[in-house]
Amino acid sequence: MGNEIIRGFPATTGDDYQLNTITLLRHAARTFPEVEIVSRRSDGSLFRYDYRECYRRVQRLANALTRLGVKPGDRIGALDWNTYRYFELYFAVSGMGAVLLQLNPRISLAERAYVINHSEAKLVFVCEDLIPVIEPIAGELKTVEGYVVITDRELSEVKTKLAPLYTYEELLREADETYDWPMVDERSAYSACYTSGTTGMPKGVYYSHRCIYLHTLAIAMAAEICYRDVVMQIVPMFHAQGWGLFFAAPLTGAKLVFPGRYAADNPAPLVDLLLSEKVTVTAGAPAIFMPMLEYIRKLDKKPDFKGLRMLSGASEPPLAMMKGYAEYGAEVIHAYGATETTPLVLCNRLKPSLAGLSDEEKWDLRRKQGLPVAGLDIRVVGAGGREVPADGQTVGELLIRGPWITTSYYNDPRTAESFVDGYWRSGDAATLDENGYVKITDRFKDLIKSGGEWISSIDLENAIMAHPAVLEAVVVGLPHPKWEERPLALVVPREGFRDKVTREEIIDFIRPRFAKWQLPDDVLFVDEIPKTSVGKFSKRTIREKYRDYFSRA
Repeated sequence: MGNEIIRGFPATTGDDYQLNTITLLRHAARTFPEVEIVSRRSDGSLFRYDYRECYRRVQRLANALTRLGVKPGDRIGALDWNTYRYFELYFAVSGMGAVLLQLNPRISLAERAYVINHSEAKLVFVCEDLIPVIEPIAGELKTVEGYVVITDRELSEVKTKLAPLYTYEELLREADETYDWPMVDERSAYSACYTSGTTGMPKGVYYSHRCIYLHTLAIAMAAEICYRDVVMQIVPMFHAQGWGLFFAAPLTGAKLVFPGRYAADNPAPLVDLLLSEKVTVTAGAPAIFMPMLEYIRKLDKKPDFKGLRMLSGASEPPLAMMKGYAEYGAEVIHAYGATETTPLVLCNRLKPSLAGLSDEEKWDLRRKQGLPVAGLDIRVVGAGGREVPADGQTVGELLIRGPWITTSYYNDPRTAESFVDGYWRSGDAATLDENGYVKITDRFKDLIKSGGEWISSIDLENAIMAHPAVLEAVVVGLPHPKWEERPLALVVPREGFRDKVTREEIIDFIRPRFAKWQLPDDVLFVDEIPKTSVGKFSKRTIREKYRDYFSRA
């Protein structure tokens, strides 16, 4: 498909009726008004209401924002966990034509100040327990005119130096519950998320109403979500709109569950909600799903998760994890995307034409990132920009374009190096097989070049994590005086195996799958692996810490 747009015969359909986010919630309030939304509070108790009451509150919030001087195009920051109020903010802010700025509480103060200033945010909504991540930089924020604390408490009870100050519930109490929504140009930004890039300050991706509307249709179709489902939002809503999963619930009339604040080292609240609310669809990274599986294995009464679909992204889900959840009836569905892609690009479902594969072949296929979702155009290109053959072997860079793929970064000179001919350059090394499945072999910057040959860190990691004594593993390439780079593995043993597993045992376990020169030169056992703000292994941090490891040897 080329870039030239041709004009055909005029249509008679309502193409001027804009695709707007608020349409999704209005639909749910009209058609599924009684369907529950459940949100876990900071004290562990559950708040429950329904789409009808949610829509009323969203209208109140839009009126409150208008009274605070918010106008179409204004950027409104939000710092919160996965809660029903964050859900309300998404619709109220975008519905009135403003832009919800997703603020990551896990990045540095300097990066957060940069994002707020670069976006020129007018207001910042902040959860009360996140005030400490905004208060120290308040004096540096050039365009912020006020702060709204997300809390159940009264304004007089909130202790902070932020000013001028409002509280969420007091604003809603004083606002009318009917709001005349404008029809917003669907090409206008509805929300913005800044990438937590590996170099330099974060880059701004501004998503349009049209983009998120079409993406919502795509993710609902890919995960087969319908009104019978219960959707739990595990992916942080401050990161690429939580992969857009929570938008699919009002679209389809599914029940919606927000877990509030949670931590990977305490997965009990997440598993408890999966069980108590009978969740059927969720999404998350292996960094969250793996501790959850460990917790499930220790339960006296083993759960039945039959029918549960778990979209897994951020990094390749270990085969051992997918098989582990399958023992309890849950299906882990490998998906792929990025901040720049809203994020859904690939989703791994077994095509009926491949039903004749052996069980092991099917499991091996599940390791691939999957099939492109409808509406997107992908290319895997090698040297000179030529597409590589679809043989499942030849590696090239994955390029992506489509209606929910960004085509530039906001006000950022780095745009030039990241896009080509309308495609976003993913930086991921990939193969495409004859059945249409894409496999990410590594990030180009994470491929290990040893003696002129390439080694996939991802394949090594997942082979190691198949060992029953291993909880997590990461492999990085480090400078080597003879071979340019050699692989080093960092391994977190599962509880009870800390002193029972050895370097030799790990190497022997993976040896059948790799050539001798591909095996790690060493295996280090650690208590924790550094992670990025969105739960991926921070290979940059590891490389910096161990960069002289082989040169000292």
